[in-house]
Amino acid sequence: MLDDTDRRIISEVKRSSAGSYRKIAKRVGIHPATLIERMRRLEKDGVILGYTAFLDYSKIGYDFMAFIQVRISKGKMLEVQQSISKLKGVVSVYDITGEYDSIIRVACKSRNELSSLVKKIHSMQGVEHTNTQMILNVVKDGHDFVPE
Repeated sequence: MLDDTDRRIISEVKRSSAGSYRKIAKRVGIHPATLIERMRRLEKDGVILGYTAFLDYSKIGYDFMAFIQVRISKGKMLEVQQSISKLKGVVSVYDITGEYDSIIRVACKSRNELSSLVKKIHSMQGVEHTNTQMILNVVKDGHDFVPE
C-alpha cells in the first residue's frame, strides 16, 4: 500500500522525472536520502516501472494517430498481441472487454503509413476483424494521473 509520502513522491516524479533528488525531496518535504530509499523501494516493488519523457507525437511528424480495435481468434490472443506489439508505429497494446479483444494505439507519419499498418494487422493469422478510429485531438493523455 502507498502512504501519503509515497503518493507525493510519485506525483513529483511524474511531474518532473528529470528533477534532482534534492529538488524533489524538498517539494515532498523529506530528506534526499529518505527520498532515494523510498524511490528504490517503489522501483523494487514494481510501482515505478521507469522514467521517460512524454512526447507530443504531432510535433515530431506523427500526425496520424489512431486506435485499432482487434478481434482475435480463440487461443491466439497472446501470440497476436506480441506480434502486433513489435510493429513499427505501435504505441500500446491492451487486452479489453467487449466486442473486441484488444485495442492498439498507433502513431504514423502519413495516411499511407497508417493504412499499411492497419492492413498488416488485419492480415495477421489469428486476426478476425479490425475497427480503426482516428484520433482527432488529445484532450488528456493521463500522464498526470496519480493514484490516491
